[in-house]
Amino acid sequence: MKKRRVVLGFLAALSVITFIDRLAIAVTGPTMQKDLNISPAQWGWVLSAYVIAYAVFEVPSGALGDRHGYRKELSRITIWWSVFTAATALCRTFWQLASARFLFGLGAAGAYPNMSGVLYRWLPARERARGQGVIWAASRLGGGLAPLLLVPANIAFGWRAVFAILGALGFVWAIAWWRWFHDRPEDQPGITAEEVAEIGSDAGAGHSGTPWRRLLALPQLWLIAAAYGFYAFGSWFFFGWFPTWMVKGAGFTVGEMGVYGSIPFLLGIVGNLAGGVLCDRLAERIGIRRAYSLIACVCLTITAALLVAMSLAEGKFTIIVLAGLAFMVMDLMLPAAWAMCMAIGGRFGGTASGVMNTAGNIGGFICSVAFGYVVAATGNYNLPLQGVAAMVLIAAGIFAFIDCTKGLDHKAPPELLAGV
Repeated sequence: MKKRRVVLGFLAALSVITFIDRLAIAVTGPTMQKDLNISPAQWGWVLSAYVIAYAVFEVPSGALGDRHGYRKELSRITIWWSVFTAATALCRTFWQLASARFLFGLGAAGAYPNMSGVLYRWLPARERARGQGVIWAASRLGGGLAPLLLVPANIAFGWRAVFAILGALGFVWAIAWWRWFHDRPEDQPGITAEEVAEIGSDAGAGHSGTPWRRLLALPQLWLIAAAYGFYAFGSWFFFGWFPTWMVKGAGFTVGEMGVYGSIPFLLGIVGNLAGGVLCDRLAERIGIRRAYSLIACVCLTITAALLVAMSLAEGKFTIIVLAGLAFMVMDLMLPAAWAMCMAIGGRFGGTASGVMNTAGNIGGFICSVAFGYVVAATGNYNLPLQGVAAMVLIAAGIFAFIDCTKGLDHKAPPELLAGV
């Protein structure tokens, strides 16, 4: 097996773990809110505490990976977030829980930007969108497994045991990664000269300080950051409020939420895998500039319409179908967005992705807090969902104007720039 496939497997496994850990708070949310007597407005702050911290350290963590190497940075990230995942089990009050979530987010920040940095150095340019598709499909597998595994575990053992077990899982991954992975493909034991040649010149790219002035002067970086910030309203609704919305807004039982709540994330696997292949193939035909922007714009426009339909639907079957389709179509554009950002940032893609994902977490923070306050003020769970749809539609419009070929260090083959 080619070593870059093993690398991708490691990253996919980490993506599964991080999303199970991230969604554990949402899946166990109804039980935790009752157990700790937390109001809807307070719960919005619990969810957003993670997002705030994630946004604060996203760019520095991506820059640290670009400078010092991804082996070291991803190990640190995983150990840190695993400690505070386990610490969540010890919380007794709202403030303790919010603090644990903040520290969890502080450690988890930078995971995906650093994964993007690994992909830039370990995958040929023609495989990077598909690599992003695999990583994000794995995240959705984690999202799908979260309710399927954690709801029964929560019922059987309690939410405290859930967080303790998840904390231990992260340590296992970090030890395996540290022992096996090397930042430079040519330093990886057992790799062939042929595979190093296949990966290309970026395989040996060294780590260095980020050229901040040049990077932050790129208009395309700020465009994609803005687009991702508005898109994140849609994704963070599913990551944070969706289980509670199902139970308190759509009339599902906790047991039904545990079964049906995984469907959007499982369909997200399909969306990401299909999106990665679609990105690479369409880029070969019409160039990455038009291919990536077109996919993002069309998918998010459709997603906005599906979210509005979901807020107006009444039957449980109809709601689940619409929710599944909305998340799948939204995820279809995710490989395009991250491949677009990798192209803009070049070999400093970890930092560029950190900027983009920071904007996404700011959008997620606003969504998480605002959703809770709107529910507290109106008692209506569908009104803020329609607001989420409006934000996603704005993102679609911004993505249409992004030209990822005007980046810092673009090295894609000419035929991918202009199409053939």
